[in-house]
Amino acid sequence: MPRVPPRPHVHGPQRTRGGTLLGFFLGLLVGVGAALAVALYVTKVPIPLVDRGVQRKPIQPDTEAERLRGWNPNAGLSNTKPAASAPSDAPTDTPSGPARDNAGAPATDATRDPIAELIRQRTQGDGGSAAAAADPFVYYVQVGAFRSADEAEAQRARLALQGFDAKVSEREQGGQRVWRVRLGPFNTKVDAELMQEKLRGKQFETALVRVQR
Repeated sequence: MPRVPPRPHVHGPQRTRGGTLLGFFLGLLVGVGAALAVALYVTKVPIPLVDRGVQRKPIQPDTEAERLRGWNPNAGLSNTKPAASAPSDAPTDTPSGPARDNAGAPATDATRDPIAELIRQRTQGDGGSAAAAADPFVYYVQVGAFRSADEAEAQRARLALQGFDAKVSEREQGGQRVWRVRLGPFNTKVDAELMQEKLRGKQFETALVRVQR
């Protein structure tokens, strides 16, 4: 009977298993390296609202309440220090009668109406005719004196636009001719002052002139 030669051993499966293990370890090393790289990048990039080891001292409740009680919202708007409050047991002075009357009196200078006062003065007394007979002067309200007739006429025109009837008169003064712009004559000083107040209300500069009758 013929002799059968032995079959040779096949090492294919062992080689495949060794290549698989080597690929697994290489992939594991690559993954670990990638994870380390990502971790290093994340730690270097600044992340908002993350406390990196900075520890703040906790605020005590009593200190916080005291700070809120003494907080002034207008402290940044004023450079002056708040005035210290007076003790509650300090004696207080009671204002006297005249002092209280002066404090309660209204500020009449700020609310005074000069035109109304002039009208009231005009209506008081025996009447305008009696006052005119007793006054030896007549009055004019002068609204400027100019060296040329054109300037005087321009001023008269401005007055006419405001409803005032002015007249231009020529006179020699100091060797030179001047043209005066006046309103009047007025029989009483009260009437002249009333007109003067009206002109001042229209931003005109005025002067009161009196002339012997």
